[in-house]
Amino acid sequence: MADQYDVIVLGSGPGGYVAAIRCAQLGLKTAIVERENLGGICLNWGCIPTKALLRSAEIYHYMQHAKDYGLVAKEIDADLDAVVQRSRGVAKRLNQGVTHLMKKNKITVHMGEGKLLSPGKLQVTGADGSETLEAKHIIVATGARARDLPSAPADGKRVWTYRNAMTPDEMPSKLLVIGSGAIGIEFASFYNDMGAEVRVVEMMDRIVPVEDEDVSDFLETALTKQGIDICTGASVESITPGANGVKASIKRANGDVLDEEYSHVIVAIGIVPNTENIGLEELGIKAERGIIQIDAYGRTNVAGVWAIGDCTPGPWLAHKASHEGVTAAEAIAQELGNGDVHPHAMDRNSIPGCTYCHPQVASVGLTEAKAKDAGYDVKVGKFPFMGNGKAIALGEAEGFIKTVFDAKTGELLGAHMIGAEVTELIQGYTVGKTLETTEVELMQTVFPHPTLSEMMHESVLAAYGRPLHI
Repeated sequence: MADQYDVIVLGSGPGGYVAAIRCAQLGLKTAIVERENLGGICLNWGCIPTKALLRSAEIYHYMQHAKDYGLVAKEIDADLDAVVQRSRGVAKRLNQGVTHLMKKNKITVHMGEGKLLSPGKLQVTGADGSETLEAKHIIVATGARARDLPSAPADGKRVWTYRNAMTPDEMPSKLLVIGSGAIGIEFASFYNDMGAEVRVVEMMDRIVPVEDEDVSDFLETALTKQGIDICTGASVESITPGANGVKASIKRANGDVLDEEYSHVIVAIGIVPNTENIGLEELGIKAERGIIQIDAYGRTNVAGVWAIGDCTPGPWLAHKASHEGVTAAEAIAQELGNGDVHPHAMDRNSIPGCTYCHPQVASVGLTEAKAKDAGYDVKVGKFPFMGNGKAIALGEAEGFIKTVFDAKTGELLGAHMIGAEVTELIQGYTVGKTLETTEVELMQTVFPHPTLSEMMHESVLAAYGRPLHI
């Protein structure tokens, strides 16, 4: 007889394992199915270990500029193998943490490939053969993988995805990064700090194109100053990997074609959902280009089947997946008779985004341009890092914080930051948006001194012509 559960979660990334934990907290008998590593891509090969790499690069950068802080550091060098080893150690530690959480919450783990057989049945094929699991509800959380260039798929040697770039066999001497989203820019920043010659190619007319235009312009200036060559409005016409390098032909915005050889290429042009061969077609689950279509709570068009995370519409972010996992778990519990849970649909305009390059980038809500396109009459405030005492004391006086308000109602429409530690600061505005705050509450909030967060206050004041320190 098949194992029976209230909920089976297919995939154990930040969406899947969080969904499983919330289901268990709500008293549901829960199982999770994973084909590779508990914690998924984010924990093992994405968000967390990349931040460990970037932290090492940041420390190396500061050591090289020790004299700026009145310090002396001699014979500074970087050991790439040791940096990678530290990153893998961080990932391993967190993987073990997820294993502990599964045991703590009495969640059964089945290792293997999962395939939907019917709305209530899932086949799992692992090292020891196949088994069939049954559940009242199934949550699909299979995530996504890096998109390949059709003309030059990643080979792990000269043409890399983010996964190859995290465990390199050698240090690139001359690196081409294709794509300037968060992943591309983070690896460009890391390898530039580690000593590689780096060029970034972006098809759009600016880097980090989802961000506010002012942020894109500032970041391009900052990265160029650091020695990264930025080619926007450009396209990669061809890539030819060889034994010792990669020949690439790049067409610039002005039509000029640049033919050069690189030691390595990182392809960061987006993701592909992991939804092939998991039974979607057989069950008639609606998907567009492999992306599972869901309602605001994670329901698919097939009763009893839910989906969350990177296999559903974006933004494709770990924290969005986790929040979707909680929402789906609570909606399932409610359907199963729990009257004490009240799931809320997620507001996609209140999902923050972060890029951990140097300087950092963070944002939430509408950009100035998108707010205007949506018909808002806006008030915009901007405050520079150079006007903040803490930023100057840290030696991090580059950057700014920008806020966008509805001029009629005072609603906070968006916030956009670039500079030191903005990936931590952005949550203040995210909480504000969730609470539907206006400029009045933000102006009346007391911000501690001396902190970087004071710039958040000043940016709000600036939107209404009241900045104090510029």
